Amino acid sequence: MTPRRALDSDLPAIVSLTQSAYAPYTALLGAPPIPVTEDYAPRIARGEVWLLEHGARLAGSITLERREDHAMIFSLAVAPEFQGKGLGVAMLNFAEQHTRLWGLPEIRLYTNAKMERNIALYLAYGFHQTGRRPNPYRPGWILVDMAKTVSDTADPASDVTKPVGGIMSA
Repeated sequence: MTPRRALDSDLPAIVSLTQSAYAPYTALLGAPPIPVTEDYAPRIARGEVWLLEHGARLAGSITLERREDHAMIFSLAVAPEFQGKGLGVAMLNFAEQHTRLWGLPEIRLYTNAKMERNIALYLAYGFHQTGRRPNPYRPGWILVDMAKTVSDTADPASDVTKPVGGIMSA
């Protein structure tokens, strides 16, 4: 499976995927995480949303922003029926490759401190925590900022052998 850029016509499927992938966290947090309430239409128009399909079914999505000195993963979601099959790691690999193509030295992301499974996956993938801060849009929520240096050569994700799905940023 190779990610493809999202089209305007993909918007309903992206919204549905994001809602279902983040549903456990909506229950845990008592409100939907920011990616669930995001308007993806402008992000699609900017070319930031990439989709991973299995046949005709949407299996996952990643929203990757190009910044001046880094790439930012805004959201990474795997459809519940595809979780645990390594698609999250595949999309992290894609983000790392894209970051390298852009000539940027680092990938960053943030996630909710309560999303411990995601934090563990990101740490196993080579991210490190750079800080914690209050979520400016959700009082009482704490965000964990993470970053990973992108090398010019080998794919460090090859050390990640246990596939984990359903990963998402805050």
